[in-house]
Amino acid sequence: MSFFGRNRAPRSRRSPTPSGGTGPRNSSSAPPSRSPSPASPGSKPLYLCTPFADAALVKGNFKTIVMLPKYTDIMEWVAVNMFDFYTNLNEFYGVIAETCTQHTCPTMSGGPSLNYVWTHQGGKQATLPAPTYIDYVMTSIQNLIDDENVFPTKSIFPPFVPSNDQDGISTASSRLWHIYHAHYPQILHLRSEPHFNSLFAHFLAFGREYELLEARDIKGEPNAPVGVGLLWERWKEKGILES
Repeated sequence: MSFFGRNRAPRSRRSPTPSGGTGPRNSSSAPPSRSPSPASPGSKPLYLCTPFADAALVKGNFKTIVMLPKYTDIMEWVAVNMFDFYTNLNEFYGVIAETCTQHTCPTMSGGPSLNYVWTHQGGKQATLPAPTYIDYVMTSIQNLIDDENVFPTKSIFPPFVPSNDQDGISTASSRLWHIYHAHYPQILHLRSEPHFNSLFAHFLAFGREYELLEARDIKGEPNAPVGVGLLWERWKEKGILES
């Protein structure tokens, strides 16, 4: 059995349908797409301000953390890290979940001019409140983790193909973007910005190292930029992340 299998803890299933019911979501639905929303002028976000932007638990370049250890199978390494990202992100969202409601977050925003829409199997898109969208995301990732064809626990791992794991990383990224954009004050209130920044930097470094994240996934499109794209650029300039 793999390290991934030994570390995996059981998790209760989330409801695959939004409140009020708009039809079941197929577990093999396509990853979410993005649609721009009207820009709302505002001040510089807190996560880009000093000292919050530079708060971290880890000093130095994150590449040293994500490099493949000697004698380790790359798929085993990817599986363990994806499970850890999933677990840590779930815990962070859990402490701010009561502030992320259908009233406070009627859309899944990732920046001042960016809203995410969920794409169901068949191509139908739906604008969902952030809590419902996030529920879909975590169910999708859980299904990916439980897929024995992707992350086997009773046989050897298949050859590493980045595209096989990109869906899990890209869907998880929208949740990180949303927390930064809509709930960073709560992170600061808990004095957890060093922990959250370190999780985010680790996530970016790992995604880029193994070609699971593209630059446009982080920065967004010119007409719909991801707010934390500037944080990525800042950390690259400081040598925390690779280009």
